[in-house]
Amino acid sequence: MTRRTKIIATIGPASESPQMLRAMVDAGMDVARIGLAHGTLDEALTRMCLVRQVAQEAGRRVGVLVDLPGPKVRTASFGQEGVELLADTEVGIRVGDTLSTAEVVEVDYDNLFHDIAIGDQVALGDGQVLLEIADISGDKATARVLHGDVIHGRPGFRIPSDRLSMSTPTPEDLRNLDAFVSNSVDMVAVSFVRSGDDIRRVGVEPHPAGPLVIAKIETQAAVHNLDDIIDASAGIMVARGDLGTECLMEETPHLQKRIIRDCIAGGLPVITATQMLDSMVQASTPTRAEVSDVANAVFDGTSAVMLSAETAIGAHPAATVATMARIAERADEEFDYVRWGENIRRLRMTDVDAPTSVTDAMTGAAATAANELNLAAIVCISASGFTVRSMARFRPQTAILGFSASERTVQQLTLSWGVTPMLAHEVGSYEARVAEALDMAEEAGHVAPGDVVAVVAGMTEATDVLRLVRIH
Repeated sequence: MTRRTKIIATIGPASESPQMLRAMVDAGMDVARIGLAHGTLDEALTRMCLVRQVAQEAGRRVGVLVDLPGPKVRTASFGQEGVELLADTEVGIRVGDTLSTAEVVEVDYDNLFHDIAIGDQVALGDGQVLLEIADISGDKATARVLHGDVIHGRPGFRIPSDRLSMSTPTPEDLRNLDAFVSNSVDMVAVSFVRSGDDIRRVGVEPHPAGPLVIAKIETQAAVHNLDDIIDASAGIMVARGDLGTECLMEETPHLQKRIIRDCIAGGLPVITATQMLDSMVQASTPTRAEVSDVANAVFDGTSAVMLSAETAIGAHPAATVATMARIAERADEEFDYVRWGENIRRLRMTDVDAPTSVTDAMTGAAATAANELNLAAIVCISASGFTVRSMARFRPQTAILGFSASERTVQQLTLSWGVTPMLAHEVGSYEARVAEALDMAEEAGHVAPGDVVAVVAGMTEATDVLRLVRIH
């Protein structure tokens, strides 16, 4: 079985050379993530251009996701070698951006002592270090280290989301985003989302003319406002590191499952992120717990799994992508396709008067036909990608071929579970588009003469056409 779950890999110092990028593409990278929390805007734009060049040379579709840092408060640098903060010790905290040590943590945020309070628990990075504010006096504070670890670089200093006075997205986010939109970036992730209004403030054109806007669920407020965020977004990222610092640790796996289910039921692709193969930042193989974590994310129905530091600064970027691909492909083989489809149909068909009811019925019927008749492929023809994403949420065992005459749509479909994006030509009639799609599918080796395929398309604003066609 061809792997259905997509892989996102973060590009950084360890992976920005053309040779390493090509190795990662060959290993299975479907989307390249470019974070803006570190480095300059020009460096990030150069990385995006290089990813596209390498993907074109490799003959593969690779999407580009730019990750806006949002109102992220960071410490001053702990240095490349890092500093160990020991549990049950005290550290001082002050405003600054010069240097952080084991004795004093400097935080690059002027409103720091306005936004924190005695008793707050503050995480550094993705939660490796947890501090409890013990005292605040004037322009300094004292904290006790609840959980210690070695911390590197400029990690985030996680102020509780209900206290942080900075807005999402920040003015700097919007300035940086303008540069990427001018270069037709495929997707943008918005950090520290607390409500649907945060997404609406991004202000880009709706996709596919603009990028897919992906909300990062990493705050307690986002969990409470999930329905509103889903309505405003084109995709969701479950940012488990930060989410796990705001919610009870034991709740995080259950939140992950619920967020994935609710978002995919609504037709949104979902990314599961943070520390998936974290040991491979240094080691050549993952832990058994990490392998199980990735597989369970696939069983949860996630559209994509994401690598962060593992490929950005890790010792084995391409090998890590290849490892992730093997784990995901094997988990795809064990995925319960029938039960998943039944659950999605039950969630979606409760309101026959809903605007999406026709699309729900047609794509659900196509998934049932594909599984019961062992169809060779589901051919989806869509200008915006809506039909393709609607089809993908049912997780059919049959391959989904997503055809569009829009280059932007095809690039954005690199994130969609189980979809092989294919660029069609601009042709007139529905029949001509179907004929072209079937010819292209056969030429690419996805189908053969005698195969039966489902053709799903939207002739109106809904997905309202389903046909079964035998390839001649």
